[in-house]
Amino acid sequence: MRLVIFGAAGKVGRAATDEALRRGHDVVAADRAGPPEGPARGARPDWHRVDLLGDDPMPPMAGADAVLSCIGLPMGPETVLAPPPLYTEGTRRIVEAMRAAGMRRLVVISASFVTTLQRGPVWFRGAAAVTLGAVLRQMAEMERMLRESDGLDWTAVRPGWLLDAPAAGDFEVSEGAIPAGTLRTRIPDLAAFMLDCAEQGLFVGRTPAIARAEPVASSPFEMLR
Repeated sequence: MRLVIFGAAGKVGRAATDEALRRGHDVVAADRAGPPEGPARGARPDWHRVDLLGDDPMPPMAGADAVLSCIGLPMGPETVLAPPPLYTEGTRRIVEAMRAAGMRRLVVISASFVTTLQRGPVWFRGAAAVTLGAVLRQMAEMERMLRESDGLDWTAVRPGWLLDAPAAGDFEVSEGAIPAGTLRTRIPDLAAFMLDCAEQGLFVGRTPAIARAEPVASSPFEMLR
């Protein structure tokens, strides 16, 4: 397949790009940042510098079969108080460009916490409600927009709290929210699952949640170690 990956410079985007290339796909990487520095190792994607809130996302679409949106916002005061409309406006621009290019298949990252925060320790639920509230509302609006988009074969993958750790492969997938007793989602597992959805036409028009039982910090201070 020829895949366009938006947000390719982020952690999930890099994992998705690497896995797609490993699987033999032709990858177009799009991000507001340029390609990562360092010596070339194996196959490389075709890089396009695209700011979804200012640039035309149409050029990377030429000849593509599917789009993976791995866009994300960095955590910080701006994201907590008034995040830029990346999930809403950025996704709308992707969808419009796909329609103009005659494309249908789109896999995006949402979050299990869009539907419930009742996962993990109490301190996490409270912290997530405060720090992620505005972003989660954007993601919910993005999902609503996708549901109302005619002629689009979309999937909104809902991970839990992302974990930067090697792929495990034994993650659980459930409809809507991550299973009770889970909280974390390994980044390479999320990337691999998004590719599975794109390749196999899985969960079209649905919101699969993906997570794995992992040790969870007993306090927010442990997250800083």
